[in-house]
Amino acid sequence: MASATLKKNYRCSQSLQQFYSGGPFVVSSDGSFIACSCGESIKIVDSSNASTKFTIEAESSTITALALSPNDKLLFSAGHSRQIKVWDLDTFKCLRSWKGHDGPVMGMACHGSGGLLATSGADRKVLVWDVDGGFCTHYFKGHKGVVTSIMFHPDVNKSLLFSGSDDTTVRVWDLLAKKCVAVLEKHFSAVSSMAVSEDGWTLLTAGRDKVVNLWDLHDYRCKSTIPTYEVLEAVCVVYSGSLFASSLGAFLQQSGKKKSRSTGIYFITAGERGIVRIWTSEGAVFLYEQKSSDVTISSAEDEDSTRGFISAVMLPLDQGLLCVTADQQFLFYSPAEHLEEKWSLKLTKRLVGFNDEIVDMKFLDEEEQYLAVATNLEQVRVYDLSSMSCSYVLAGHTDTILCLDTSISSNGRRLILTGSKDNSVRLWESERRCCIGLGIGHMGAVGAVAFSKKCRDFFVSGSSDRTIKVWNFHGLSDDIEEPISLKAKAVVAAHDKDINSLAVAPNDSLVCSGSQDRTACIWRLPELVLVVKFTGHKRGIWCVEFSPVDQCVITASGDKTVKIWAIADGSCLKTFEGHTSSVLRASFLTRGTQFVSCGADGLVKLWTIKTNECIATYDQHEDKVWALAVGKKTEMLATGGSDAVINLWHDSTAAEKEEAFRKEEEGVLRGQELENALLDAEYTKAIQIALELRRPRKLFELFSELCRKREAGYHIDKALHALGKGEFLLLFEYIREWNTKPKLCHVAQSVLFRAFNILPPTEIIEIKSISELLEGLIPYSQRHFCRIDRLIRSTFLLDYTLLRMSVIEPATQDDLKTKSLLHSEKNEEDALLTDNAEEDQKQVSEEQKPKASGKKRKSHKSGDHSRSHKKVKDSSTHANTAAVPSQA
Repeated sequence: MASATLKKNYRCSQSLQQFYSGGPFVVSSDGSFIACSCGESIKIVDSSNASTKFTIEAESSTITALALSPNDKLLFSAGHSRQIKVWDLDTFKCLRSWKGHDGPVMGMACHGSGGLLATSGADRKVLVWDVDGGFCTHYFKGHKGVVTSIMFHPDVNKSLLFSGSDDTTVRVWDLLAKKCVAVLEKHFSAVSSMAVSEDGWTLLTAGRDKVVNLWDLHDYRCKSTIPTYEVLEAVCVVYSGSLFASSLGAFLQQSGKKKSRSTGIYFITAGERGIVRIWTSEGAVFLYEQKSSDVTISSAEDEDSTRGFISAVMLPLDQGLLCVTADQQFLFYSPAEHLEEKWSLKLTKRLVGFNDEIVDMKFLDEEEQYLAVATNLEQVRVYDLSSMSCSYVLAGHTDTILCLDTSISSNGRRLILTGSKDNSVRLWESERRCCIGLGIGHMGAVGAVAFSKKCRDFFVSGSSDRTIKVWNFHGLSDDIEEPISLKAKAVVAAHDKDINSLAVAPNDSLVCSGSQDRTACIWRLPELVLVVKFTGHKRGIWCVEFSPVDQCVITASGDKTVKIWAIADGSCLKTFEGHTSSVLRASFLTRGTQFVSCGADGLVKLWTIKTNECIATYDQHEDKVWALAVGKKTEMLATGGSDAVINLWHDSTAAEKEEAFRKEEEGVLRGQELENALLDAEYTKAIQIALELRRPRKLFELFSELCRKREAGYHIDKALHALGKGEFLLLFEYIREWNTKPKLCHVAQSVLFRAFNILPPTEIIEIKSISELLEGLIPYSQRHFCRIDRLIRSTFLLDYTLLRMSVIEPATQDDLKTKSLLHSEKNEEDALLTDNAEEDQKQVSEEQKPKASGKKRKSHKSGDHSRSHKKVKDSSTHANTAAVPSQA
C-alpha cells in the first residue's frame, strides 16, 4: 500500500454563523439576500446557502425595524436609540441618519417610488420622511397604542398609507390630503399584519384576535370577517399569476371545487400553531392546511411562550413562501409538483439563524454530504452541506442531547445514535427520519456513545453514573412504526467519575473509555473485561480514539496535552503540547500518521506524529471548540463550539502545491521579461515588473542606473507616472527601507523627491497607511540632512587652513558679486594681468632705493630670491583658485 501524503494545510471553505436573533428582517426584490437583525448588528445573508455576505454594525442597541428600497440599493434601519439610518448597500456605509420619534421605532416601510419612508413608533406616531433630504413630510397622530405595523399601498398612484396598532384599530392616511380618511375598528386585539389584494381595492388585516377582516377601500366598510381559530402573525395575498395560484387553481379545477368564474381572493395565514393555511374569501373556508407543523417545539418551553411562526412573506419571482419561526428558523415552502391526489406544500429549505452551543457533530455517510449536529437542544439537526440548510430535525428526547455518533448498518441504512441528559439513548434511521430504538437504563446523563466499526450491530454508551453499557440492535426490521426498547447485554462500573468519551476498536474487539478521573481504560468486548489502564494525565480526559493502523490510542485532556498510548503495555509513547487550554477533541488523520486537535482556547491544530510537530494552527472560533468531525472520503473537517459557529475545512495541500508551482513558473517567465526589458533599456516596464515580482534589490539597481543618467529626473518621472496606488504603496515601503542605510539613501531621496513632485497631496493622503510610512521616513531623512550639513561645515575648516597657509586668498565681497560661471575665464585673465603689473612696479621701486651696506645688499639678494619664489607661488595659486569655479 502506498504511503499517504502528509497534509500540510487546511482551508476554511464554508462557515455557518449566527445571522438572526429574532426581530425584523426584510427580503430583497429578487430574493437573493435577506437583511436580518442580529442583536445590535444587521447581517446581509445569502438566501441560497445562509452565508453572511456582510455585517453592518448599525446600532448600540437592539434593531427594531428594517426596510429596503425597491431597487435594493438602500437599507433603512432603526433601533431603541430612535436613530433612523440610511445605508448604501454597495459600500455598506451610512449615508445619513436622523431622529424623529420620541420612542423606539417599531415599524418601517418604503414607498414603491423609493422616495418616501414611513415609520411608526412606540410614541403612537406615524411619520413620513423624504429619503434624499431626511426631513419629515407628514406627521400623523391618532393612534392610542403602539403602532406595530405600517404599509404603503402597493399601487404608487394611490397615495394611501395603512397603520395597525395595539389599540385594535387600523387607520388609513391620505398622503395628499395629509389626514386620516378612515379608522377601521373590527378587531378586538392587536393588529399584527396587513395585505392588499391584487386589484388594490381590498385590504386584509390579521390580528391576535384569531380573525382576518376584509375591507373595501372604496367606502372603507368591512366586507367579511373570517375566523381562523389561531393567533395570527402574518397574512399574505396569493397573486393570480404566481406559481401558488396556478397550481392551486389547477388542482381545484381538477377536483371540481373551483367555480368557472371565481372572483375570490386567495390568501395565506401563519401563526402560533406553526402551520400554513390557504384561504379563499368566497365562503370563508380554507382550501389547504398542513397536517403537521415543521416547527420544532422545545419541551423546556412554557405553555405561554411564543411558538410557531412569527412572520411570513411571499417571495418574489415565484420563489415560494418564506415563514420565520420563533426559534430563528427560515422555512421556504413551494407547491408540490405531483398533484394527482391532493395539493400540498413542500418544505424546500430550512435556514437556521441561531444554533446555540454546538455540543457534538458527525458526518452522516462517506460522501460527506450531510452533517448531524447536536446543539444545546433536544433535537438533532441534519444539515445539507451543499446549501448549508437544515434538511430535517430529529425530535424525541426530553432533555439536551450531549453526544451522537453515526454509522451505516449492514443492510445499508444510515443510522444516528444520540445520548441525552434524559438518561436515555436513541437510535434513529436517517431515511425515514424516525426513532427505531430506545435504550433506558442509565441513572445519569449519557455523555458518550459509539457505534461498532466492523459488525455494526451493537453500540456502547457511557454515563455520568460511571458505567458503560453495551447495547445490541441486531435484527431490527425496516418497517418499525414505534421505537423498540433496546436491552443492554453487558454493564460495567468503569470509572470513579463521569465518562466523557468512548471509542470502539476497528475490529470491534476492544472499547476505550475516557473519564473525568484522569484515566483511560481499555475493555475487551463483549464482556467488558479490563485489559489495560492508562494513567498519566493531570486533568480529566475529554476524548479517546483508536489508531486506524497501529495498536495505540490517542487521548485529549484538560491538562492541555495530547498523549498517545501503547495498548500492549499501557505506556505513554508520545506527548504533544501546544494548546493553551484544555484539549477537548483529537482525531487521527492520514492513516494514523497525523492527527487534528481542538480545545477550549478556540484553536484547531494539525500535528505530525513522527516529528512531534504542530504544522498548522487555525483560529476561526471565538470560544471553546467542543465538536470535531472528520470525513472518511476526503478527510474534510467540521468544527463547532460555544460560539454557535460551524466551520467546514477542506484539505488544501494539493491545491496550494499546485498554486505554488504555478506562481513559480509565472515568476520565471516574468523574471525573463524583466531581463529582456533591461537589455532593451525599457526602464518603465522593468520597474513595473520588479514591483510585481517583489524584488527590491533589482528595483534599487534600476533607480540607481536612472539616477546616473544625464536627464535623471525625466526618466524617473516617466517610470513613476506608470505606477498605480498599490504600486506606489509598495515603492514607498521599499524607499523606507533604503532610507535607513547611508549607502542607499541618496537614491531613496531622489526617488522620493520625484514621487512627491508627481503625486498631488490629495492622492498621497489616500494611500493606505501613508502616515506610518512617513513616520519611518522623516527621522532618517532628518538624520541624513544633518550629516550633510555637518560635512558642509567641516569644509569651512579646510578653507580656513588653506587660507592661513597662503595657498588661497580670501575673496572680497565685490569679487563675489562680479564673478559668474559664464565669465570665469575672462575674470581669470584680468586677475593675472593685474597681479603681474603690481609685481613689476614693486620691483622697480625696490631697485631705485639706495644700497646702505653690503650686509643689506646680501639680505636684499636673499629677499629678492625669496620674492621670485613667492611670485611663482602666487602665480600658481592664482591659477589654482581660478580653476576651482570653472570646475564647479
